[in-house]
Amino acid sequence: MSDTLPVPADTPFVRGHTARLPTRHGDFSITSYRDAQLQVEHVVMHVGDVAGEAVLMRIHSECLTGDIFGSLRCDCGPQLELALQRIALAGRGLLIYMRGHEGRGIGITEKLKAYTLQDQGLDTVDANLALGHAADLRRFDAAAFILQDMGVRSVRLLSNNPLKVLALEELGIVVQARQPHEVPSNPENAGYLRTKRDRMGHWLG
Repeated sequence: MSDTLPVPADTPFVRGHTARLPTRHGDFSITSYRDAQLQVEHVVMHVGDVAGEAVLMRIHSECLTGDIFGSLRCDCGPQLELALQRIALAGRGLLIYMRGHEGRGIGITEKLKAYTLQDQGLDTVDANLALGHAADLRRFDAAAFILQDMGVRSVRLLSNNPLKVLALEELGIVVQARQPHEVPSNPENAGYLRTKRDRMGHWLG
């Protein structure tokens, strides 16, 4: 990370600390970033010297139910595991774990309310709308800052989501390539994945 950019004095994002983090996928370094806008700390899992071009990377939105408790209602947990596997295997890359993105930005309590509406027949988009939220409230300016701070100039993005590609490009990050990041479905999340594809434009089979 020697090729870092100077941090603007008025930035709402501040790098915290870096430590070694051995995992079942391999040895990573983990770095924290304080986000004064959301009042959270994001973390970056990184391998190798990520400064430069064509860095393999994923932006992963926080999902307590999927990432921690193994929920079958979404594909978040398996996507997180697959991304760490792919980055470790590549020997160079990073995963930005975005805090404050629970339920596409509505928070855990509202997400649980949305679950109830989904069990009554609404899809994930209509459930959010019925609760008075936009379909997706997430912002990615913190991710763009982290990439710039780490000296990343262009990325190979692990994602099926066109919003992430557009958001990074609008924030000045060159998306050199997008690599599909699809995991198998199950009976509980098949409708969720169809909604992603049909109503949110995700590139899914």
